[in-house]
Amino acid sequence: AEEEEEEDQPLSLSWPESNRKRFTYLLIMPIVLPLWLTLPDVRKTSSKKFFPVTFLGAICWIAGFSYLMVWWAHQVGETIGITEEIMGLTILAAGTSIPDLITSVIVARKGLGDMAVSSSVGSNIFDITVGLPFPWLMWSMLRGFIPVQVSSNGLFCAIVLLFLMLLFVIISIAACKWRMSKLLGFIMFMLYFVFLVVSVMLEDRVITCPVSV
Repeated sequence: AEEEEEEDQPLSLSWPESNRKRFTYLLIMPIVLPLWLTLPDVRKTSSKKFFPVTFLGAICWIAGFSYLMVWWAHQVGETIGITEEIMGLTILAAGTSIPDLITSVIVARKGLGDMAVSSSVGSNIFDITVGLPFPWLMWSMLRGFIPVQVSSNGLFCAIVLLFLMLLFVIISIAACKWRMSKLLGFIMFMLYFVFLVVSVMLEDRVITCPVSV
């Protein structure tokens, strides 16, 4: 209850007392400071009426931070010789999934396990059905509805592999009697590692996909 009450308090930029909190403070300051300067804190009584501004502004900031993340990942990959595909499957995938992880952990600690699982599943469904096609639709509309050409060495096999991973996930959860345990967590890590290795091998043409797009 004390932690929930602490989270509901307006954001304070005062210098923390403990060393661990100071390290966290300095680490997240480049992100928190622009938000604090541009968005009304709706946890303040005087700013509650500005919640639409905060909501829309947060979405704009997410778009800006996402652009910077992709741009910097691309530059780092080019500098140290890592392909875009590998950067997308590892660094970018982790960067976009960490917010889902944090929210799932928060609600799971409150005993809302269903909400934690549905948040992870729902976010991926939203990414595939809205986050991915919407930019393509906007790009096509601005250029007279010209189709977007997509090319990948193993795109078809990667999609098939995703469906197989989904099947294995369901089987793993059922085998663990529909309970989240350490064994299930280890199985999930192993499935992700297998998917990552096979996807990288497909992109680097170590394994040849029989169907090319």
